[in-house]
Amino acid sequence: MTKVVLSLTIALALMLALVASLCCTSPPSLIILHAGSLSVPLDKMAEDFEELNPGVTVVTESAGSRTTIRKVTELGRPCDIIGSADYKAIEELMFPDWAEWYICFARNRMVIAYRESAPFADDIRNGERTWYDVLVNEDVNYGHADPDADPCGYRTLMVVQLAEKYYYDEADDFGLTPDGNAADLYDTLIAVPQGGTEMDRGRVGGGWGEVVKPKSVDLLYLLESGDLDYAFEYRSVAQQHEFDYIELPTEIDLSSLEFEEFYTTCQVEVTGSEPGITSVLNGAPIVYGLTIPTNAANLELAIEFVKFILSSDGQAIMGNCGQPAIVPAVASDPEKVPEELRDYITHP
Repeated sequence: MTKVVLSLTIALALMLALVASLCCTSPPSLIILHAGSLSVPLDKMAEDFEELNPGVTVVTESAGSRTTIRKVTELGRPCDIIGSADYKAIEELMFPDWAEWYICFARNRMVIAYRESAPFADDIRNGERTWYDVLVNEDVNYGHADPDADPCGYRTLMVVQLAEKYYYDEADDFGLTPDGNAADLYDTLIAVPQGGTEMDRGRVGGGWGEVVKPKSVDLLYLLESGDLDYAFEYRSVAQQHEFDYIELPTEIDLSSLEFEEFYTTCQVEVTGSEPGITSVLNGAPIVYGLTIPTNAANLELAIEFVKFILSSDGQAIMGNCGQPAIVPAVASDPEKVPEELRDYITHP
């Protein structure tokens, strides 16, 4: 009798342990931290990936790219894939302790989004006034992302620097007549040293002036509410959210390899990889990068998702979202990239 009771007790204990194990086991989750401008395409890819992989949950979270990376390197946040709007930020902030490689997979360009009833919008549309002549007007406010947090922020400052050179300082070299309205444009639009807060930024003697937010997509809500007139954005973001936008010349919109040498003539100082350290960034064509952190908890699943990003389906999603895919994608060091991804990449 005692043996029977003991056997039943053991069997019951094993059954309860199995039930507890099943109850506590959750489906695998893939965590992707990414640039705000990747939200629309990555959310679409996540939806498709979950359909192809029943039981898998893809968790996406957006922020400025440099903030996104610091969530991993400084805050210890779990992460399986990093998607950055600037591939160079991965190398600068993650190598060698947090990542060993990156893949360049998409491009973009800078534009100026605006609300339909923004002051002087009709004048810009009709070609009667230039965008920079409008932005320096004290009745106009405009916004951009924080250069210390979001590549779109420091790229805005680069665009303004290049515009001053293009329209005024070096206009003759581009076959243009120097426009006095572009003289001192950078000092006029970007009035305080970087590192100032949203409240202390603004043109001296101007109106509300310069508005700075942690990431560029945060400015869209202000455009929608009418609290902001113009915002420096990626063209893909303006298209995805159906905003009117001003196309900038290729010479200054950071989109073309043809003008890469001219882009490098501007530079911006931002916070570096450690407190108290700064980095000086030179202008360059806009190129998105991704990596799998060395401590990723779901390596195999992360590799499968990166495969999807680099596949023809993923490339189509990027293109439909206004962010042309780089085909084939370019890896920093193919030998360090997981072997399963090497058929999708090339080396610069």
